[in-house]
Amino acid sequence: MLTLGKYSIGVGDRFARQAGAQLRACLKAAERGVEVIPVWNKSNREHITIGSEPSSVRSAADVAVREGKWDKPYHVDADHIRLETVDRFIPHSDFYTMDVADFIGRPADASAVTGFVDRHGELGGRIEVPNLERPLAITRADVQRVADKYLFAVQEARRIYRHIEKTKGRGEFIAEISMDETDSPQTPRELLVILAAMADEGIRVQTIAPRFTGRFNKGVDYVGDLAQFEREFKDDLAVIAFAVAKYGLPANLKLSVHSGSDKFSIYEPIRQALARFNAGLHLKTAGTTWLEEVIGLAEAGGDGLALAKEIYAEAFAHRDELCAPYAAVIDIDARKLPSPDKVAGWDRGQFVRALRHDPKCPAFNPHLRQLLHVGYKIAAMMGDGYLKLLKQCEPMIARNVTDNLYDRHLKPLFIGPANDSKGLLDDEPVAPDPNRQP
Repeated sequence: MLTLGKYSIGVGDRFARQAGAQLRACLKAAERGVEVIPVWNKSNREHITIGSEPSSVRSAADVAVREGKWDKPYHVDADHIRLETVDRFIPHSDFYTMDVADFIGRPADASAVTGFVDRHGELGGRIEVPNLERPLAITRADVQRVADKYLFAVQEARRIYRHIEKTKGRGEFIAEISMDETDSPQTPRELLVILAAMADEGIRVQTIAPRFTGRFNKGVDYVGDLAQFEREFKDDLAVIAFAVAKYGLPANLKLSVHSGSDKFSIYEPIRQALARFNAGLHLKTAGTTWLEEVIGLAEAGGDGLALAKEIYAEAFAHRDELCAPYAAVIDIDARKLPSPDKVAGWDRGQFVRALRHDPKCPAFNPHLRQLLHVGYKIAAMMGDGYLKLLKQCEPMIARNVTDNLYDRHLKPLFIGPANDSKGLLDDEPVAPDPNRQP
């Protein structure tokens, strides 16, 4: 079976120009003895907005790997696909994020629900799950309720999975299930029932993206109760480990955190939990690279800064239509957006400080950042003019892309601070110990 590595990062690249810079972040992690597998992801919605094809993602990834001399696995993700959109991705992808959130709550056939509940009498009663603070107390009625809510979504995942399998072949692709874009988080007992259903349906899922408490807004930090997130994350790790042993799911099944870029406050709790459970993680990022492109343009000054200001002005003018598709994952206070006239008078330092995600910087503006995050359509409409300046400003942009992914994402998640007591690598370069898991 094609197997996803223990640690992996989804690296979205709106315009397929930064694959090499993204890969350099993984190369830097490898130099520290930590293998983080790059997974280039792009959704059907992004392809439609940009006017690109899935083949462009595969091509950019292959070139980056060849030129960067990356000798480890890498993958291309058909991100957030559904049955009606998957076919255009099949020739070019080996990783499929099957988004079934819209099918949650739809009723499955009553006999299928009854059959599931009857088959899984072990889910009733007190279930001792190692590393959970208390046993799971689940009644038959609970199992029925969870199956009523989630079984149809799991069956839809099976339909997509089988459709891909017919072309790619059994075991020749990596499957992720996305359930994060829904109203309420999945509880540990719900997750256990969902995983049992996936095992029943023969879905060899390697990563699952549940919904966590709190807001995972695009391009900015996590908003919510950090202690509650930490409890939920640890509980999910415990349930996954239990379900793998109980139901024969793939041994490398791991959590996926969607809209995971820029969620700086949750990285340390995640890193500690991964060390405690010896667990893997898939962190999915997307727009953070596009924003680093805009930062690089602004830093370059001249035509690059002028273009960055133009993108903001157009995004400001069309903010309602740009924000509508992302309403559930952005929180923008229009009163805190600077006027285009004001931004037009900024020097490059002012623009960069407002946009770069540095919560400690007084000039950082999360509202401006979120608007530009969803404003990549403006750059797409500029066509060759935008791409020409990307090439012209490539050194500045590439440095920002690499530093952002490595210093703000990979390092705090998978390497950690100096003198860490959890056994991860310390903050100074060391030779990797082949007998130790990072």
